[in-house]
Amino acid sequence: MDKIEAKKRINKLRIEIARLRSAYHIENVAGVTDDVYDSLNRELKSLLEKYPEFVDLNSRENRVAGRPLDKFKKVRHEVSMFSIGNVFSEAELFAWEKRNLKLLSSNPELEYFCELKLDGLAISLIYENGKFVRGVTRGDGEVGEDITENLKMIGSIPLVLKSPFPEKIEVRGEAIMKKPVLKKLNKQNEIEGKPIFANSRNAAAGSLRQLDSKIVKERHLDFFAYEIAQLKEAKPLERGLASYLEKHSQKHELLANLGFMVEEHSKRIVHLKEAPNFIETVSQIRDSLSFGIDGVVLNIDDTNIFENLGVVGKDPRGVIAYKYPAERATTIIKDIRINVGRTGVLTPLAIFFPTSVAGSLISKATLHNFDQIERLGVKIGDTVVIEKAGDVIPKVIEVLDKMRTGKEKKFKIPDKCPACGGRVEKREAGGAGSSRSKGPRFSGAPHPGQTVSLGTSHAPEFSVAYYCTNPKCPAKNERFLEHFVSVFEIYELGPKILRRFKDEALITDAADIFTLEKEDIAPLERFGEKSALNIIKEIEMKKKIPLSRFLWALGILHVGEETARDLANNFGTLEKLMISARTTLAEISSIENIGPAVSKSLHEYFADKKNLEFIQKLRENGVKIEKVENKKEGKFTGLVFVLTGTLATMSRELVKEKIINLGGKVSGSVSKNTSYVVAGTEAGSKLTDAQKLGVKILDEKEFLKMFAK
Repeated sequence: MDKIEAKKRINKLRIEIARLRSAYHIENVAGVTDDVYDSLNRELKSLLEKYPEFVDLNSRENRVAGRPLDKFKKVRHEVSMFSIGNVFSEAELFAWEKRNLKLLSSNPELEYFCELKLDGLAISLIYENGKFVRGVTRGDGEVGEDITENLKMIGSIPLVLKSPFPEKIEVRGEAIMKKPVLKKLNKQNEIEGKPIFANSRNAAAGSLRQLDSKIVKERHLDFFAYEIAQLKEAKPLERGLASYLEKHSQKHELLANLGFMVEEHSKRIVHLKEAPNFIETVSQIRDSLSFGIDGVVLNIDDTNIFENLGVVGKDPRGVIAYKYPAERATTIIKDIRINVGRTGVLTPLAIFFPTSVAGSLISKATLHNFDQIERLGVKIGDTVVIEKAGDVIPKVIEVLDKMRTGKEKKFKIPDKCPACGGRVEKREAGGAGSSRSKGPRFSGAPHPGQTVSLGTSHAPEFSVAYYCTNPKCPAKNERFLEHFVSVFEIYELGPKILRRFKDEALITDAADIFTLEKEDIAPLERFGEKSALNIIKEIEMKKKIPLSRFLWALGILHVGEETARDLANNFGTLEKLMISARTTLAEISSIENIGPAVSKSLHEYFADKKNLEFIQKLRENGVKIEKVENKKEGKFTGLVFVLTGTLATMSRELVKEKIINLGGKVSGSVSKNTSYVVAGTEAGSKLTDAQKLGVKILDEKEFLKMFAK
């Protein structure tokens, strides 16, 4: 992205961020989450770091989110309510501390107080002489909304403080809705046809902005206190409550003494290096908590140091929020690829710039079918929202069409199979297991070769799938896939797993195996992180393969293991073999044990453009073909061995390798040209053939002696 494109993208990001901020913080739109908002903000921050000339201190990203609504009385905060900056990695966390230490002249040993970042609505409570007098939302940080009557409906907000209490105190905390309450509310909203709340924060905010306080009471909200913004004592020497303000951890102690709920998992640490353990511990119990959290807040415990560091933009320097990986993020679609499943069904797959979602780096996500592209209005080049919630396969769920630049491209449904060039046919499946053949049943149904139009449309009453009609399409050939991984010795990929990968549109052909990532496999049912990692590790290990095994893996007619070895030893490289196969077959036909049928098969294979594209795709995906080095003659030169039965001391593959390295050849059948038959236990018909032809038979002990001679 050049400077001009960056400026355009920055402007688009600022507009979209402002729109989402309004929807999330002001309008409390039920389905809006801060994951998308955070993702766009991270991209904006990254671009501004690269192009600092576009930084605008007056722009919206440097202001506290939200503005007061008109339906509640507006109240100016006596002490500003700032927001908190975010970090998303340990590196960013330690960089935050490093920046702070540079600003402090005394170079102190910083201690921290860690607490859970609750997913709710920040509010401020004012108490005078121990009585609750006013409650205000954060609003824009300077002016909030007076929601006192609604806050009185929250049972965990004390109306009268426990003694001893100060003359005046301002308490800040989070109004939340617990998970069981949210679940019950959404279920009722679904029955009544009302919007479903995306998270507890939206639900809490929406509840507190109800004009009828009875509704708030019915919502059963809770409140956790975490900060004291101001405290005034009538008799400071007598009560000494102000001393609690010296440390942030002591503020929590005072809040509990006054009768507030404080979150019990908070912890004081004496060095930031302890923070990652706390963050990880919390992440392990996160799902079991009765309320939602999206991270951990770390405060510098010493309030004097905290105050001295001041504020940058909209965030106090002395506090930071470590946010857990979002389940939603934004990215840009680079391309839409078509995968062909084992039944021939065509499945679109979105390819985008690698993006971190739910702790995984995702670079592709299924679009399921062409109806989904139509419904979402997806274009190549679009900024989209992707989702990966827990063990769920990544998917595109929304297009941010206001981020468009005009350079986006419509996606065209192919009229030919991308794997074989065969004709594509649309087949329709109706409800209750019925099926329909040709002819659309809804207006505007796309056809092969048609460009998918923009905008959302009403969901059809049936699904539409597109199939390759070629029965010999290589993408549908399960047996070839099984043969391929067997020759490559990728033992983790059995037939059922390969079938599953094709059904999930993770692979179309064998070359796609080498593009798989852990994040593609782990979300699948019955897989998980460990099995996914084992599969990926083995695939990575098997990318390097000898030429003979590569030729065998291609499944060329009449080219088995022995023929592939003969070809590899004769030509040395794939390029030399391909040239000979496409031009003159004389050299191939002159090789011992290779007849005209093999030569013809090789010629036809390498003359096919699709096969050449497949080989090129394998190489582009990381497969490295080892050329055959010129071997010196060895003690087995001119000898032909046939192996039968099981050897006790070494595998058959190792025996073959040793024989070939010493100049010998290994054949799969006994003939008059065979020098020796090596017979292990449970030898088969080859032993009988050797006896009939009078070929010398060696047991394992006699065979091993030949290596020592």
